[in-house]
Amino acid sequence: MKWFIASDIHGSSYWCKKMLECFEYEKAERILLLGDILYHGPRNDLPKDYNPKAVIDLLNPLSEKILCVRGNCDSEVDQMVLSFPVMASYAALDFGSKALYATHGHVYNKEHPLPFAKGSVLLCGHTHVPCHIDCESFIYVNPGSVSIPKENSLHSYMTYDGKEFLWKDIETKNVYDCMEF
Repeated sequence: MKWFIASDIHGSSYWCKKMLECFEYEKAERILLLGDILYHGPRNDLPKDYNPKAVIDLLNPLSEKILCVRGNCDSEVDQMVLSFPVMASYAALDFGSKALYATHGHVYNKEHPLPFAKGSVLLCGHTHVPCHIDCESFIYVNPGSVSIPKENSLHSYMTYDGKEFLWKDIETKNVYDCMEF
């Protein structure tokens, strides 16, 4: 199964549309969203075409394909308008001998990981900076941000096909990093 992984849409209808174009292009079966779906947060500038209602309209028709975890900007009010669950702190995905733990990153992160087996992947958003770091007992992976990239990174997403993570530029769909897992 191919997963499409993204984080930090922050209410941008422009970047959400671009993200969903990439999802269709990738022909992935599922979308994993790592939180911060509708609200931009008090520390961020408004992203391009900030329109949370339009983001709701774009995502709700895909609800059966979306697995989402709660970001620090997501709330119970957001759950009232989204037709897929968004309030879980984390999700655990079992890939046989491999485990992937998805969370936003504001509570559980590389400094405060979940208790999991050695060799697991901790997949987080929150920082808006794409990366993968070997933390000895686990691998920390971040797809970056769909709408508000930081530290001169690209508007990005990732795919995972059960063998490798690919980081891609939303605008070009070009791979700019990869990691086997």
